[in-house]
Amino acid sequence: MRLKVFLCLCFMMILGNSYSQENTVYDVKIRGAKKIKIDFIKKILAIKKGEVLDSLILNEDVIRLKRLPAIFHVTYQVFYHQDSLYNVYFNIEENLTIIPDFSFWSTVNRKFAYRLGVSDYNFLGRNITLGGFYQNNGFDSYALRMAAPYLFTNKLGISIFFQNWTSEEPLFFNQGSANYKYNNISIEVMGLYEINFRHSLQFGINFFTEKYNYLDGLTDPNIPQQLELDKQLLKLVYTYDHLDYFYQYIKGFKSIFYGQYVTTENDFQEPFLIFWNDFLYFKRIGAKGNWASRVRFGLSSNSDSPFAPFAVDNNTNLRGVGFLVDRGTGSFVVNTEYRYTLFERKWFVFQGNGFIDAGSWRNPGGNFNDFFQSENIRVYTGVGIRFIHRKIFNAIFRIDYGYGITKNASKGFVFGVGQYF
Repeated sequence: MRLKVFLCLCFMMILGNSYSQENTVYDVKIRGAKKIKIDFIKKILAIKKGEVLDSLILNEDVIRLKRLPAIFHVTYQVFYHQDSLYNVYFNIEENLTIIPDFSFWSTVNRKFAYRLGVSDYNFLGRNITLGGFYQNNGFDSYALRMAAPYLFTNKLGISIFFQNWTSEEPLFFNQGSANYKYNNISIEVMGLYEINFRHSLQFGINFFTEKYNYLDGLTDPNIPQQLELDKQLLKLVYTYDHLDYFYQYIKGFKSIFYGQYVTTENDFQEPFLIFWNDFLYFKRIGAKGNWASRVRFGLSSNSDSPFAPFAVDNNTNLRGVGFLVDRGTGSFVVNTEYRYTLFERKWFVFQGNGFIDAGSWRNPGGNFNDFFQSENIRVYTGVGIRFIHRKIFNAIFRIDYGYGITKNASKGFVFGVGQYF
């Protein structure tokens, strides 16, 4: 009898031990990788050989890979190996990541302008961005950029950016405006740190020299016609990313905080602080619809200066408003649009969209009541189209037509590359 009890207890222990054994990853394999390096992919994956098989981690890894410019779409499969061991396969569809940059537009004084450049968003197959451009808008400008988010570890990287930018910029006074030749020569070094799957930081410093030279328009005895300023900019960017991608469709929420502190030693401008936050929300509607919204709120040091940092502009906040039509020391903007896929083939997508852009600004030296003053509130509505190449990173050519519905509003077309937000 005792022997039977003993054998029964041993059997129950063996059975219980076999049931408690966890499923384990025997190996991680990558399919479909062409240019991107397999060892780099395995470096950034959270799932590792010898660890517990976890579907939540696998799903996060799929999203992590789809965030890379080099990868268009990802799926995974799990296959039994032996005992409690499993092989995990990631199936990758790559993007073309060597992208030429060509664009043209008219400037504030109706001059013809163009930009020529090229960027590789997967240099050496390791998610390194390397590129630059030359621009002529009546003046010569150029820039070079390198960003390697995973250069040192699977969480830590660096970016370096050099720019020599020259343009004609309008500056606004109470009585009117003036045009200045603006030049900015800068070098920026940023550390890139991924805290975890949802949270990441960028932090660093920018050294730059600004030059202003009067061209034409209103003059003011309190505003110099020539000005050169050496400045240093401390920068912090915090990102919370809860977006999921399915080809051209996006769903979820994302928040990006930008903080900058600018120091300078001159009698005309004091050191100032600026910050803004973008809140983005995307929702899938049916099989072909995508609702997208962005809310941006920002403030800066409230000096009464025509050099206020927040611009009212076609290309950044209000489609149809015009090129740099005003500036302020505070900004509140809402952009919302409905995107609908009208035509789709294996590599090509044609989208239509309807949008509403609305915003308000705080005047330089003003107060928070400026946000509610009718003359500072602008509302634009319109429609647009998108031509999307599904196999080339960020290959989205957009055309929007915005029409102002508030007092003394303008209207016009806005062209660009990539979704507006």
